[in-house]
Amino acid sequence: MQGDYLVYVRVGWVFTAFFLAVFGISYSFNRTWLRNGIWFNLFFYSFWLTLAITILNTDNNAIIYPVGLLFLFVLFCIGLVFALQAILLLWNAAIVRRRESHSLANSLTLYLGIGIILLPFIISLIKTHLPVFWADLLITFPVLCILYMVFWFYNYLTVLALYQAYWPRHNKNFIIVLGAGLMNGDQVTPLLGQRIDKGIQFYQRQLQKTGHAPKMIFSGGQGGDETVPEGEAMRQYAIAHGVAVNDALAETQSKTTYENMLFSKKIIDASRITKPKTLFVTNNYHTFRAAVVARSAGLKAAGIGSKTAGFFLPNAVMREYIALVMRQRKLHLIMVGLMFLFSLFLVILNLHSAWIADLIRAIQGFLDNL
Repeated sequence: MQGDYLVYVRVGWVFTAFFLAVFGISYSFNRTWLRNGIWFNLFFYSFWLTLAITILNTDNNAIIYPVGLLFLFVLFCIGLVFALQAILLLWNAAIVRRRESHSLANSLTLYLGIGIILLPFIISLIKTHLPVFWADLLITFPVLCILYMVFWFYNYLTVLALYQAYWPRHNKNFIIVLGAGLMNGDQVTPLLGQRIDKGIQFYQRQLQKTGHAPKMIFSGGQGGDETVPEGEAMRQYAIAHGVAVNDALAETQSKTTYENMLFSKKIIDASRITKPKTLFVTNNYHTFRAAVVARSAGLKAAGIGSKTAGFFLPNAVMREYIALVMRQRKLHLIMVGLMFLFSLFLVILNLHSAWIADLIRAIQGFLDNL
């Protein structure tokens, strides 16, 4: 038995090292690949599984029992959060509705919490009022779709968290600050102010360390309810907070994150700096998708994020995830179609298992007689 454990331990560490190496190579090549989350999670869970087997292999109760109790406590906390997820989502929705506008974008946790509560009742109604075939299909297919969405959402959370682990060098030529809407037509909102302050903080630190001040590009066009372009309002805010007038540039045409990156790139290209080093600043929940968009706009830039109020994060993160899904909607629609066909296969297999077993036996008998 001891020998079997040693084999498992060695194989486990080999796989762990392999997953870590693949993740490291993939992440260093492109930090915006979603597959990085898959490789990291394979490394992460294989590491803890192998570590558990290694600890059990020691036969040292002084180590095994405390670690085992800690493991059970962590599992209990995860299970508790999972069991209370609907309540937590509705609690967050109540906070958001007190502090923010009652828009669809700010109501995602509300609808998700209600959906989780209603799901068991909907399943019960389907089973009670529909024929077996349609009931099984209308339960199996949505469940597969939900599992698919949860898998990619968890993967997205992983790469979003990984993207925060970035400490840029103070050698930048340009800092792009992305716009986020104005209040009262011409005033910087607290959320947008956090972005600008984060950019100014990097600007001042680089100036102190190197004596070289990067140009700051404040990117944002003028909305229908705004009296000045976002970029200009942001520029004035930055100048009032210590940025030199000659270092503050306004990009005032963009309406989307893609245009933020594309039009800012045109300003950078016009500077004729060879291989400019560029940093963008946005909120932490937006950094990963903004980096994906920057690559699609042909802009070589990494991003840093300003802090966001905790109550605002769940809705914001879900919005970012939905936006990423929509960028690859063709792929996801194909996967939904395949899941429907697979669901249909499973339902038929379940309802006609005896008939299929007879068919398989008949085919085996036919092959045996050949």
